[in-house]
Amino acid sequence: MRSARSIRRVRHYALLPLFLALCACNSVVLDPAGDVARQQRDLLIHSTVLMLFIIVPVMALTVLFAWRYRHANKKARYEPDWHHSTRLELVIWAAPLLIIICLGALTWLGTHLLDPYRPLDRIAPGKPVPHETRPLEVNVIALDWKWLFIYPEYGLATVNELAVPVNRPISMRITASSVMNSLYIPHLAGQVYAMAGMETRLHGVLNEPGVSQGFSANYSGAGFSGMRFTFRGLSDAEFAQWVQNAHDGELTRERYLELAKPSENEPVRHFTRVDSTLYQAVLNRCVEPGTMCMDHMMAHETMGHGTK
Repeated sequence: MRSARSIRRVRHYALLPLFLALCACNSVVLDPAGDVARQQRDLLIHSTVLMLFIIVPVMALTVLFAWRYRHANKKARYEPDWHHSTRLELVIWAAPLLIIICLGALTWLGTHLLDPYRPLDRIAPGKPVPHETRPLEVNVIALDWKWLFIYPEYGLATVNELAVPVNRPISMRITASSVMNSLYIPHLAGQVYAMAGMETRLHGVLNEPGVSQGFSANYSGAGFSGMRFTFRGLSDAEFAQWVQNAHDGELTRERYLELAKPSENEPVRHFTRVDSTLYQAVLNRCVEPGTMCMDHMMAHETMGHGTK
């Protein structure tokens, strides 16, 4: 008896680290600070609740049937020749069909309303984007293994730090220097892939000030685990001050080529003067001198085919 009790205690103690680990979980996905991320959270919760309408009854009935028709229960009806029930078939097929229809409608609406390429029409529930408000343009480049953010409006670039003003729409253009990555800022919006030679888009807004973390959600090599950046939500005055404090010099094409070399756990850096053509050159894979840009190459090929 004592040995059995000891085994039970060991099992209970063995579960303790699991509960401690769960206590350290970050619930940012269920408590984001941006309107788009909150709408995505609501879509996730509503979809889960709809699916539970099927999952919970099925699990409960599984236990009920196993108990009721156990071998020791002599009162259970034994009907080996039973094979069909119209009412049962209606319940079995109609309920999941209704759930699928509801999920399909919910997903279709959410997919279109939360399309990352779609400019925002509101900054919060019941608060449309003011007509005079211009989105903050940010060009994002995924490097090995760090993030480069370019602010064309301010001629500013940062490494591993993204600051945005609260309640101002953000419009991101995203690409990569080489390996595919995935930009994910849980407080802002869902993840969007960054691919070399291609451009993806992301629109979002942050409604609460604070400091959080963004990262790559797609494995991209040895330095992947350290490919994280600081995400700052600032007031308009704080953001203006943050822009003025940038002081790490000029970001030319030559300096970009040095920055693009693989490195891990890069410190935060700011550049106050940025080559205005740099992002387009990275996107078209022609940063290095003497390299033809992809868009020029495609234009030449189109003209060549047109003369035949």
